[in-house]
Amino acid sequence: MNPKIISIELTPIHVPFKEAVRHALGETEGGLGMAIPAEEPWLGGDFVICKLVADDGNIGIGESFVWLPESGVLPDQIISVIKHALYRYVIDESPFNVEKIRYKMDINVALNEVAKGLLDMACYDLMGKITGLPVYELIGGKTVEEIPLAALIPLADPMLMRGIAKSYYKRGFRTFRLKLGNSIQEDIEICEIIRKGIGSEVNLRVDYNQAYPNPHEAIRAIKAIEPFRIDFAEQPVRNNDYLGLAYVQKRVDTPLMSHEDFFTLRDFIILVEMGAVGVLGLNSTRPGGVTNALRALNYAEQRGLGAVIHDQPLGIASAMHIHIATAKYHSFTYAAELFGAEMMEDDLITKPLNLEGTAKIPEGPGWGIELDERALEKYATSPTITLK
Repeated sequence: MNPKIISIELTPIHVPFKEAVRHALGETEGGLGMAIPAEEPWLGGDFVICKLVADDGNIGIGESFVWLPESGVLPDQIISVIKHALYRYVIDESPFNVEKIRYKMDINVALNEVAKGLLDMACYDLMGKITGLPVYELIGGKTVEEIPLAALIPLADPMLMRGIAKSYYKRGFRTFRLKLGNSIQEDIEICEIIRKGIGSEVNLRVDYNQAYPNPHEAIRAIKAIEPFRIDFAEQPVRNNDYLGLAYVQKRVDTPLMSHEDFFTLRDFIILVEMGAVGVLGLNSTRPGGVTNALRALNYAEQRGLGAVIHDQPLGIASAMHIHIATAKYHSFTYAAELFGAEMMEDDLITKPLNLEGTAKIPEGPGWGIELDERALEKYATSPTITLK
């Protein structure tokens, strides 16, 4: 008989950026290291940590990362919708019935993909803990021993960006995501400096963070840097401008990736069918959890699109992404972005993941990691809520 979930524990936390990251961001225009039109300082990450406790004593953990300019929700809102609605489709249910849980959540509560994904993620860890298997064995098996990683280069003075890229190159990174968007001329300068500084063999991708809301200007910006062999370009136009994004994609050779437009599986399908994107960007909250991530990945593969893991999480969600990439490696086209460990002052797990140029697979039941309870207590912004 399968163990059943008897309680849910939810803890909101805030983890500051490392001092060096805060200093670097403070030196950039707008203080965010990117061209996103947000005004509040970005000093760290807001998260919700979830524990699902089974009646056999096993515990599955999940993590959600939110930032108001992009996700539009706060940790308290995630906890609230679970407390007042979603919990009832999880309590007294087997984590192995994850498809049933997901279906019940979807038909009874619209949207709220971040909250649903948090519970979904913890179900997979709990399944692994109960069976004694790593999650990758539950979703397809191991296909590789390690995952190539990409480094994030914040928008700053072009020479500083080159210096940061060189430092990551020395650490084994061969793919770089460049933040762009101050101007087309500066975009060209940055790409040229990076190419000359670290060579022609590295892979470059760019992230505009909605910097060019006029689609015609976005087309000019992308065409201007295409000679530097850009793998894909992320979110050149404003969020929710599906028509604008489609207009751009049909007029440039570089595949586009949506981030600020993409929250649900349906969002992604609509973008694909409109011809607005050429790359799927997966993270722990988009389209939410493991179940929908696998659905989106399968859909992207069937439609001939590229795919990339694209996140800045703590250790729990980083491990989740590595397990997905381990089982579905041949469905991914590009090196994964898992940059939370570089940015946050703590990853909330007892043993750090190996993320130097490549990601080593954490072995052991579930995600193969252990939650650092002391760190959870240290960074909690309010007491843990227990639902039964």
